[in-house]
Amino acid sequence: MKFLKYIPILIITTIVSLSCSSSNIKKGNTKEEPVVIKNDSLEYEIIIIDPGFTAYLNSIARPVGFYSQSFLETRNRMMVPIWNMRVQNPTQFNPNIYENIIDYSPHIDYGYDVNYKLFNYFMFAQRKYNMRLGNFSNRNL
Repeated sequence: MKFLKYIPILIITTIVSLSCSSSNIKKGNTKEEPVVIKNDSLEYEIIIIDPGFTAYLNSIARPVGFYSQSFLETRNRMMVPIWNMRVQNPTQFNPNIYENIIDYSPHIDYGYDVNYKLFNYFMFAQRKYNMRLGNFSNRNL
């Protein structure tokens, strides 16, 4: 199985080919489990281990099914190049946040779950790290 990690304690890399390891994140006495997305037929796995993302998905993010897959794909196609440009400019952008390139192809159907969680990671990161990855904000969505 091939893997994808996400960034800031999380490493975002390729959706189709990559290897990674994961760790549990401890917050006080509670343990936050990583968010995992798998698809054996495409041989990928995404592991998001950024503290707070699980809570964001469960309490702040719009529920699964709120957005269409085409909406999520469109937004991800807009934000991935911005993210990747920032990864390639570590002197201008924080390399602890923007660690790895995301290999997100518009010609591959990653399915709803991957697009939903990738989109919501971008929304979470914008909020947590006070950044903008496009001409829209969390308030508009």
